[in-house]
Amino acid sequence: MPVPVISTDVLILLFGLLLVAGVMATRISTRFGLPALILFMGIGMIMGSDITGLIFFDDSNLAQLIGVAALIVILFEGGLQTKWSSIRSVLAPSASLATLGVLITTTVVAVAVRFVFGFDWIESFLFGAIIGSTDAAAVFAAFKGKNISPKVGATLEAESGTNDPMAMFLTILALDFMMKPDTTIWDGIWMFVLQIVVGALIGFILGQLSRLMLNHLRLDSSGLHAVLMISMAFLTYGVTAYLLGSGLLAVYIAAMIVGNADTAHEVTIVQFSEALAWIMQIIMFVILGLLVFPRQLIEPDLIWKGLLISFVLMFLARPIAVYLSTLGMAFTRKEKLFISWAGLKGAVPIVLATFPLIAGTENSQLLFNAVFFVVVTSALIQGTTLTPLAEKLGLLGPDKIRSPYTIALVSSKQSQHKLVPYAVTASSSMIGKTLADITLPPNTVVNAIVRNEYLIPPNGQTAIEEGDLLYVLASMYRHDQLDQTFGEDGLDRVEL
Repeated sequence: MPVPVISTDVLILLFGLLLVAGVMATRISTRFGLPALILFMGIGMIMGSDITGLIFFDDSNLAQLIGVAALIVILFEGGLQTKWSSIRSVLAPSASLATLGVLITTTVVAVAVRFVFGFDWIESFLFGAIIGSTDAAAVFAAFKGKNISPKVGATLEAESGTNDPMAMFLTILALDFMMKPDTTIWDGIWMFVLQIVVGALIGFILGQLSRLMLNHLRLDSSGLHAVLMISMAFLTYGVTAYLLGSGLLAVYIAAMIVGNADTAHEVTIVQFSEALAWIMQIIMFVILGLLVFPRQLIEPDLIWKGLLISFVLMFLARPIAVYLSTLGMAFTRKEKLFISWAGLKGAVPIVLATFPLIAGTENSQLLFNAVFFVVVTSALIQGTTLTPLAEKLGLLGPDKIRSPYTIALVSSKQSQHKLVPYAVTASSSMIGKTLADITLPPNTVVNAIVRNEYLIPPNGQTAIEEGDLLYVLASMYRHDQLDQTFGEDGLDRVEL
């Protein structure tokens, strides 16, 4: 049956409606604790041919392209906000979870799929590989603004940001075994080593280049620096993939280097990247929702098999992988339990599930539908219970302090100064003192105070109160000294 042609104006109208609906969906997500990806995919499914029939979409190649592009932006935004100081101490467990953990999860799920779906062993391993990684977009979204135990939160963020290469490697390896009978395990090992080494190396080199460009390249508008960094993210992925490395790993490493560098354009870059990441998330999940046909998901045979695999994944595969991957490491039983439950699935498994669709392998449509079902189940069950579980286990503190105001020094020229926010905690020795009583490093001044969500222009007689947010203008060369001085006085640096 011929597909009706939609005019450009109607396409633009639908695109606008989808974005508006996606933004409104985030309000529902926040209010009711539902993962946003469920609502975004739900919008796509409703707009698709099976329900309203507004849009017919079955282009796996385009869906994969949009998915990979979105993951580049999402990983870049996540890397920007990942501080080296917080993940340095959890590199070992994160790396173990991102490699050994993914392999163990893949293997356990593959065994279950072999007997539940009746696939052959290679197809079963392919399913396990696709569903084996923790999704960065889902984890970053779940933890945004939440004060999860620093060690646990940093471990999960680092794992989710770096485990995609392992999942992609295992997926491609399984497809190679299916499509190229002469493929050997040594080919797979060489592919994995090449992906990690090239990905890490190119990510480091282009991350340092990006940092140098930010600090020395003068552009006519501050916003162009943000555009430049996003462009560098896509360039990093492209160069790395061309050299047979892991583009996603390279993007995450490059973003971490940029995010941990002191630059006058930090606020502009972070805000632009966050906005673009939201847009790409909405587009990606809506497209993935359009790609699936809901009638195929409600078949009884798929439902009971999908639920069984979801059970194995959540209650067997992930916990076994976590406990074996963190043997001998300093995690409590409660922390391991939470890390086991926080193995959220999201965009990456669905995007990887388009690989066999494009390759045209046997059972590829069934595999895609089953992966989609498991992702939805994981998001609904794990995503909605993650915060209550953290609170129950004593791993959740008060929500992170975030200012209702965005105050930044924005200049088209290179500046050596930056506004840095600090929160006054209950233990601070500055409480009750006036600004005139406080000794600050040279060429440092408190420019603004946010108190009870109101902005106060300070003067020398302004007294500091608990909960105040101080915006300090300081030379970038003084930031370490400022962090040390304020840290000793009970002030915490606030994330932008």
